Amino acid sequence: MSGPQCCENPPVLSSSCGAGSVAEIGGLKAYFTGPPDSKLVILLVSDILGYEAPKLRKLADKVAAAGFYVVVPDFFHGDPFVPETKTLPVWIKSHGPDKGFEDVKPIVAALKSKGINSIGAAGFCWGAKVVVELAKAGDIQAAVLLHPSFTTVDDIKEIKAPISILGAETDHVSPPELVKQFEEVLATKPEIKSFVKIFPGVAHGWAVRYKVDDEEAVKRAEEAQQNMMDWFIEHVK
Repeated sequence: MSGPQCCENPPVLSSSCGAGSVAEIGGLKAYFTGPPDSKLVILLVSDILGYEAPKLRKLADKVAAAGFYVVVPDFFHGDPFVPETKTLPVWIKSHGPDKGFEDVKPIVAALKSKGINSIGAAGFCWGAKVVVELAKAGDIQAAVLLHPSFTTVDDIKEIKAPISILGAETDHVSPPELVKQFEEVLATKPEIKSFVKIFPGVAHGWAVRYKVDDEEAVKRAEEAQQNMMDWFIEHVK
């Protein structure tokens, strides 16, 4: 995750964007959207640019329209990475995905205490590692990794939930060679349903940091988002 790809086309953050609302869960602020009485919950775990990214919230609203209650937590406690003012090696020291995994545990516990037992989680870049840890712990019913960071072959060996991995053709963080290794590991685990796809003509971050005036980029992002939704519809019941 050290390259500039993680920071390309950063969003203009907005605390008021989206059709949902912000409240607290498990000690963190989160964006909530969709029917609150739904027993099917999707966690979206952001990249390093945070939970106020308008395209991420737009995607959350899209997932909610399929009948899911969607939760997008602020794992950075109001301190997302801002490329203009921070350096990544310094910022990541206090915002590692290991901390994200610790922070997500009370959120999962809070959801389960409300009788919710069907939880899916999608992670983007940084967020993918948090979702991988949830899938290794058996805390979720389905996982989707989009242009993942920090994720290793050893992680994939320990997955306990159906997993979809969506990678980019141009990705210095998780290059296609690594994504193919993930696929090879999953092929040895037939008991775990899996789907692996490398998107041609796109770069790391494409699913949520596409340029809206680039028709092809929008199309590829929508394709990835639809693949994610289809996985949740199939496995989070």
